[in-house]
Amino acid sequence: MRGTVIALGGGGFSMSDDGASLIDDEILALSGKERPSVCFVPTASGDAEGYCRRFEDAFRGRAETSVLSLFCREPWGYSDPQLLLEQDVVYVGGGSTVNLLELWRRHGLPEILEHAAEQGTVLAGISAGMNCWFDSSSTDSFGPLAPLNDGLGFVPGSACPHYLGEALRRERYLGWVGSGALGGGYAADEYAALIFKDGVLVDGISEQPGRQAFRVEPDGSGSAVEREIPLRLLS
Repeated sequence: MRGTVIALGGGGFSMSDDGASLIDDEILALSGKERPSVCFVPTASGDAEGYCRRFEDAFRGRAETSVLSLFCREPWGYSDPQLLLEQDVVYVGGGSTVNLLELWRRHGLPEILEHAAEQGTVLAGISAGMNCWFDSSSTDSFGPLAPLNDGLGFVPGSACPHYLGEALRRERYLGWVGSGALGGGYAADEYAALIFKDGVLVDGISEQPGRQAFRVEPDGSGSAVEREIPLRLLS
């Protein structure tokens, strides 16, 4: 896929007490617009109303906001997914990666999102909203952490959000990549994000000191190795 993808291992307005986030500021800047149109896609959370309100509060006054509700939640109701083609930024929230992917496919979002990205729309997302862009991922959609080989494939390889912030994320991901249950890929800590252009990593950013991200690959002996990705500290 041609276009820009920003994969948040954690952070953004979702994990901010007051909605302020330097990563979100960077996402808006990458749109190249003074007041970009930003659509929040909260499918993975079941279009949770509180989550949608947090988004609107965080971006009010600096972006034209909208919410794509596939669950027809009030007050937003159902919107034609073609709305995404009119956005400068599409921001995908966290929740269940499996549920997100299934519902998106039923509503035709993969093709729409790919077309939007090719036209210049920035695709961003946290947690499940990180996982969805990759070939595969580490997910807790089924309860216990498990490998999922069913992503959109906009970015090649696998993904693991919350890498250092949640118990067992690192251990399980290293094991799955080492065993071949997941292909090599990218792991991002809380408050860190990776930026891809046309499927290639071009930058890594963090909104807190000491945060990390890694390229994780099998070593050929049943284990996996980490290569730390330099992150640019935002200020």
